[in-house]
Amino acid sequence: MPAKSPDGKARSRHGAFEQGLIENMPGLRAFARRLAADHGRADDLVQTTLMKAIANRRSFAMGTNLRAWLFTILKNAFRADLRRARWEIGVDDVTQHIQFARAPSQEASIRLNELDAALAVLPSDQREAVMLVGGAGFSYEEAAAKSGCAIGTMKSRVSRARGALKSCGI
Repeated sequence: MPAKSPDGKARSRHGAFEQGLIENMPGLRAFARRLAADHGRADDLVQTTLMKAIANRRSFAMGTNLRAWLFTILKNAFRADLRRARWEIGVDDVTQHIQFARAPSQEASIRLNELDAALAVLPSDQREAVMLVGGAGFSYEEAAAKSGCAIGTMKSRVSRARGALKSCGI
């Protein structure tokens, strides 16, 4: 029988936290694939996100938005990878020569900053809708269930959000 904490709550809090991680994995994977544009790199980002979340679980306040916390960790890990990639030097396996040329990485960072700024301007219900459907890859039905609204309302919110983002050039 598993050990219980003196208050009986720590075990259930850890179980809820771990269950929340599992439930958010598909959304994290979808968001990472949109950011990284490479399935392998996206899976690495999700793994890094989950490892950091587990390592820092004490800093997460139960009852707050776990999904937002995880997406923030993922976004920060992506940005850290972009900064780190700026200084990496690749080696050509065939010729064993050091290659100093690398593609510019600032464009992805600029696009991510523009997206953050545009999302910040949206009303919270539209921001949530577009992140669930567009960012996390949920269907309209799933997103509506998570938000506690009708499917038509969810479709309307996503449409308005996409229109607002399009007018911002995103």
